[in-house]
Amino acid sequence: MTNRIAALKDVQWARTHHQARRAPVEDAALPYRDPALTDIERTALRLKTALELETPYLFPQELIAFTRTVPNLPMIYDEAEWAKISSEHYIHELGNVSNLSPDYGRVIASGLLAIRERLGGGALHSAMRMSIDAVLDLTKRYEQAARDAGDGALAAVLARVPAGPAATFREALQSLRILHYAMWCEGDYHNTLGRFDQYMMPYLQADLDAGRETQESAFELLEAFFLACNRDSDLYPGMQQGDNGQSIVLGGMTPDGTDGYNLLSEMCLQASAELRLIDPKINLRVSKDTPLEVFELGTQLTKLGLGFPQYENDDVAIPGLTALGYAERDARDYAMAACWEFIIPGKGMEIPNIGALPFANTVDRVIRERLADCPDMDALRREIREAIFASVRETLAARKNLYVIPSPYLSLFFDGCVEKERDISLGCTYNNWGLHGTGLAPAADMLAAVEQLVFGGEITAQELTAAMDADFVGHEALHNRLKTACPKMGNDDERADRHAVWLLDTFAESVRGLTNERGGCVRAGTGSAMYYIFHANELGATADGREAGVPLPANYAPSLNVKLSGPVSLVKSFTKPNLSRVINGGPLTIEFSDSVFTQEESITKVAQLVRLFVLRGGHQLQLNTVNRERLLDAQQHPENYRNLIVRVWGWSGYFVELDRCYQDHIIRRAALNL
Repeated sequence: MTNRIAALKDVQWARTHHQARRAPVEDAALPYRDPALTDIERTALRLKTALELETPYLFPQELIAFTRTVPNLPMIYDEAEWAKISSEHYIHELGNVSNLSPDYGRVIASGLLAIRERLGGGALHSAMRMSIDAVLDLTKRYEQAARDAGDGALAAVLARVPAGPAATFREALQSLRILHYAMWCEGDYHNTLGRFDQYMMPYLQADLDAGRETQESAFELLEAFFLACNRDSDLYPGMQQGDNGQSIVLGGMTPDGTDGYNLLSEMCLQASAELRLIDPKINLRVSKDTPLEVFELGTQLTKLGLGFPQYENDDVAIPGLTALGYAERDARDYAMAACWEFIIPGKGMEIPNIGALPFANTVDRVIRERLADCPDMDALRREIREAIFASVRETLAARKNLYVIPSPYLSLFFDGCVEKERDISLGCTYNNWGLHGTGLAPAADMLAAVEQLVFGGEITAQELTAAMDADFVGHEALHNRLKTACPKMGNDDERADRHAVWLLDTFAESVRGLTNERGGCVRAGTGSAMYYIFHANELGATADGREAGVPLPANYAPSLNVKLSGPVSLVKSFTKPNLSRVINGGPLTIEFSDSVFTQEESITKVAQLVRLFVLRGGHQLQLNTVNRERLLDAQQHPENYRNLIVRVWGWSGYFVELDRCYQDHIIRRAALNL
């Protein structure tokens, strides 16, 4: 780390730039709330208002500029207007466009003025023009601020981008910073940085070839960009700070079928390890052909406890996407949404987290209501299959007449939006929806316990239900058998694992052939997002021996009350399903104790475990390194652990800034360290 980057990091970490922030804007001062305006006009005017209110702020020795000084403005509707719209439409999350992967590379290469020249006089094109002008106006003010500060180099960069095409690595990074910054100001959120190393590498290579930059000076620019990603994250909407979608994808197959891992991929891994910050979160695309050295570089980040990289397996993801109807070139070009969902840069207006199938809740309900009437496991499975199909259809039926707030600025980054004068909120090439699947392992464990104890003749269905209703009080012997003597997913025990295989296959079959109102397909997945909190709150004690109040596992992971045999058995269990069928995504999440990395050979051993997961057909993998005692102390003395990073579900955040329920869940997961 250069002295310049160290100084920038220290100043930024001290949050002195927060002093430049202005007070929130009062609703009465919002010109875009004019009821005579259309929603498209309102959004463009909101962005214009937000950027006009910004005051240029430059850090000492700035390399990549733009810092937020205005908190998020109120939405384009007042409460009464929004209530009426919400009563007539399905509203996803906050109502804005989110969880997409814009085509930054195309816009960086052309510049905004070239796009502006193609705009006509229609309503959307007029809104796009207003948006472009607002971004370029703020850029000019930053350019003047740089000149006033005597920084001619920064001023020269800002004079060229993002108005014109980037010609250097620094210009491309600066252009990306501005373009991404403005998306947040428009009200869009969780729109990721996509395949960063693919669209940025040509600029880096040109600089190196021309001698404009050395690898060392380019690395300094890269770290400055990474720092900028962490500058305003407290202003980004999400479940918690850190849940902001600022992720990048490295490596992987390119659209023409070649290997995309390059010098910049490696530099990004090194920069992340050196800076040790929560953004950008790294997704590393790999395959059976990926060298062990790449897995070892990723494992270096795991050792630091950053909660990334998250690994994506091209050998599973690409065939899974093509089977759902994605063009092969597009499937090869996949990126990740805010957490893990597979999306296509510049072509997808997908909602990959439209809802969730509650595996554990569904199986628990059927056991309680129908087990006594089932003569065997086949009968029970028929009941569960019917319940899963019904749950999926009920979820989709509740998501009709979708309304998404228009995003004329964001539309500039998506295929066909300018040409067809069609806002991205109305759709793009791919308009698919994704369903998470929560509590898979507990559901499989419940079925394994029922098969062994009820259909094995040891207890009756009524005895099991009575014990669950009592939260196992007075049924301690049975409780112990359910927890310790029955098979559990995660230990390479076919008696439990085959139920997980069946459940995921049933989920995949339940969405097969379904389409949403925009003509897109419905994708099944293994993720949980925040649903693992919600669904656990609705559960009492369950047939796997889980007590009421015990959380469900996050993502694709073993139950929290399971004694695990070891990481190899865990990987074997969770790679038995055909994961290409549940390609909405959701990583196998493994918690390691930091003591795992005390030996020199540990990096290689963990890297080999990751490769084993890939070779066995795993789709996504995410490794955490934690210390339970440190987490407990951080709860008591947060002032001593301000920079303690943890993985929550699909994102990393600072432990002491999380709500208590998330802290407690992470501590409970840490108790099962491998």
